[in-house]
Formats: sequence, structure tokens, C-alpha cells
Amino acid sequence: MPRYLVLGLCLLVPVAMADSNDHDLAYSLGASLRQDMPGLQLDALVEGLKQSYQGQPLKLDKARMQAVLQQHEAREGDAATQKLQAAETRFMANERGRYGVRELPEGVLYSELQPGTGTQPKAGGKVQVRYVGRLPDGSVFDQNQAPQWFSLDSVIEGWQVALPRMHAGAKWRLVIPSAQAYGAQGAGDLIAPYTPLVFEIELLAVGD
Repeated sequence: MPRYLVLGLCLLVPVAMADSNDHDLAYSLGASLRQDMPGLQLDALVEGLKQSYQGQPLKLDKARMQAVLQQHEAREGDAATQKLQAAETRFMANERGRYGVRELPEGVLYSELQPGTGTQPKAGGKVQVRYVGRLPDGSVFDQNQAPQWFSLDSVIEGWQVALPRMHAGAKWRLVIPSAQAYGAQGAGDLIAPYTPLVFEIELLAVGD
């Protein structure tokens, strides 16, 4: 076989592979779109794709498309919020039914794992604690097994509610509703909105 022909075949291989990858990517995107947006009208979707990719005049102006997309995002956001709130309601109801669980007026649930006989913290005072924080699925999102000092006015509201009721030496399990934690905003990628938190807290010492 002439050498130039061999080189020509070698050069064609990457092009063929690139064409195959482009096809598979486009196909995969189309197939996966149904999982995220199952109710789309297929004819309108294809028409919009063709007109946009081929540089043809679009049937809808930019303002109309932006308004439609914003309305869709708002509906999706409302549905996601309702799902998260329902999950929190179920979780808190299950926790209330656990043996030995008591509820504080603010909705914080607690169970005493170890009694304490020392001083109780004052509002705005300082506490030395060891703790483990978990999400509803049991995964740990924060912990500190070395004694750590905190000012009560610098921690989440659920801690501010529960810790003044503890005596030094006590260890409690707390279930804190999202309204007393990070609420509708959540905490970045770590804690989703409307997420109740579970803590095991040992109150080691009380400061001024």
C-alpha cells in the first residue's frame, strides 16, 4: 500500500471518531433532557433547536422567551420547596415519636443521653462543648471532639434555645427544625434549604 494512502487513512480516523463523539453527545443530551423536563412538546423543541442552530428567525422574541423561562423556573422552585418542606415535616414527626424525646416551645426536640449537675449557661454567655452534627440521612456535616468554646449569641438559634436549659456535664441529642437552623437559605452546598439538623452535644463547661 502506498505510504501516502496509509497516512491518509490515519488522518481520517480521528475525524471519524470526532464525528461519532459529536453524534453520541447530541443524542445523549436529547435522551437525558426527558428526565429533567418530561412534559416538553417534542415538535416545538425540535423547531426551536433547528431555528436557533441554523440561524433562522425565531418565532418568539427574546422578552417572551425570557418570561416563559422565568415562569418555568419559578414553578420548578415552588415544587422543589414543597418537596423539601414535606420531607422535613415527615422527619420531625418521626423524631417526635421516638422514645424519650421531649419538645421545647420553639420546636427543638431533645433527649437526654447523660445528665449534668453543673451550672447552666446564661443567654449570651459562653459554653465549652463537644459535638457531632448530622443531616437527616445520618451523614456527618460537622463535628468537633476537642473541647471548643462558643459564645451563645454566635451559634444557630436551635443551640441558643437548648443549651441554656442544659447543666454542665450533660449530653443531649438535639433535633433542630430548619427554622431554628439555616432555614430557607440553607448553608451553601453543605446544607440544603429546609433541612433539620441532628446534634449530639456534650456541655463541658460554662463561662461568662
